[in-house]
Amino acid sequence: MRKLAIDIGNTRTKIGAFEGPALLEQWAADSFSAAEIAAKANLFGAKYLIVSSVAAPDAAFLTDLRTQCTVVELNADTTLPFRNAYATPQTLGKDRLAAVAGADALFRGKDCMIIDAGTCLKYELYTEGTFRGGNIAPGLRMRTEAMAHYTARLPEVDTDIPEFYVGNSTVTALQNGAFLGAILEIMGFYRMFNLERTRTEPMQVILTGGDADFLLRYLSFEQQIKEPNLTLIGLNYILDWNIRNIEQQ
Repeated sequence: MRKLAIDIGNTRTKIGAFEGPALLEQWAADSFSAAEIAAKANLFGAKYLIVSSVAAPDAAFLTDLRTQCTVVELNADTTLPFRNAYATPQTLGKDRLAAVAGADALFRGKDCMIIDAGTCLKYELYTEGTFRGGNIAPGLRMRTEAMAHYTARLPEVDTDIPEFYVGNSTVTALQNGAFLGAILEIMGFYRMFNLERTRTEPMQVILTGGDADFLLRYLSFEQQIKEPNLTLIGLNYILDWNIRNIEQQ
């Protein structure tokens, strides 16, 4: 069965074309109209679509899509293939939920820590079939940009970690504080997340987002991978789960 997963972010929209669990093709642009998405669905032979948007849902956009395909909108009421223990599901970012779904799709039955290294650093804990929650911190560039913006004389610096962890110049001090600090933050959350687990085997760490490659250069968890398409994989996984329910009705 062929399907489309649409991930509408703050600045970019991504579309993934799936057959079963396999991602066959993807497209990205600042935005896509409902007509453009419907045309891709028709060309690809996709009967089902899932739409996730970090912004408020566009009712007209969804209505237009529903004239062409069966559409599942990811929201707080969407049926999930795992338990969501987040205390305020109405405020939970759809990208965070989709990333957890992607982890479950790839590592079913394993405990996972998901790190989305984008504009913000987002940490999610998934254990024993349940999304426990997570944390949100400033992303790498946000750290140095904020220091430059809110001070009179601190400059912006290149994304790099000096050889020595005690900065001996303003540039290296900023780089250690911002970027080495982020590495230490990740390691600290990994240790703290482990305290919330009952299983003894190592937790699977999954990195995604634009700064994942940079972070992987400095991380050495026993089990770690990068998956740039984690959100799309998660959306397709949630869609498959809902298709079963739709077709049983």
